[in-house]
Amino acid sequence: MTPEQAAHETRDAILAVGGGFMSAPETYTEGSALGFEGIDFYVAGRGGVLGDAPADVVAAAFVFFAPSVVATSWERSAAVMPRRRAAEAFAECAHAWARAHLHDEADQTRLAALLERVVSSAPVAAAPLFAGWRLLSEPADVRALIVHRLNALRELRGALHGAAVITVGLTPLEALAVRSPHRIPVAGWTDKVPDTESLRDRWSLAEARTDRVFGRHLARLDEGERDDLVTLLKALAP
Repeated sequence: MTPEQAAHETRDAILAVGGGFMSAPETYTEGSALGFEGIDFYVAGRGGVLGDAPADVVAAAFVFFAPSVVATSWERSAAVMPRRRAAEAFAECAHAWARAHLHDEADQTRLAALLERVVSSAPVAAAPLFAGWRLLSEPADVRALIVHRLNALRELRGALHGAAVITVGLTPLEALAVRSPHRIPVAGWTDKVPDTESLRDRWSLAEARTDRVFGRHLARLDEGERDDLVTLLKALAP
């Protein structure tokens, strides 16, 4: 399978498994126990890898969230704990989710090794959250390690997709309206939701560009390794 095909075939698993912990009830329970409210743990946990950056910088990295919502949560979360610690606590939730939800059917050691090859070699250009997450300490447990590395790839792919969306002339809100309209309120957008019929071709172009660019990172693996990566990730996906 070509790198571009592998990029397309791994998309759903990277999003669902790599980011599964983010919407899990137990993550919100932990965030509340730590003193966060609403989506503040999500914002502080993801954005915390950027350190004490201004809210606008964090909003720029999030791309698909309304900047005002990011700014409110970012500023409010500052009193709870240092930014780096918030990122570490968020990663700990990812690891706990992995231990609770990943089954043992897949060759986890093989998958973790393939993911490491991609994560360690990918350039960080235009992907600040990926760059920051990659600097966090990796867990020893192989299930946690898989989700940790998958979330790194989710941040990488997300950054590339955000750039692709902008370059085809879509706004973040328009892209959400086409692909994930249910996320619009969660992302904090209060603008009128646009009609999507005239936007679908541009969104498809953005998705194709994302696969093309993300595929370049998967070219680090040979064809057989890419086949294994796709197979192993599909075995994990819900």
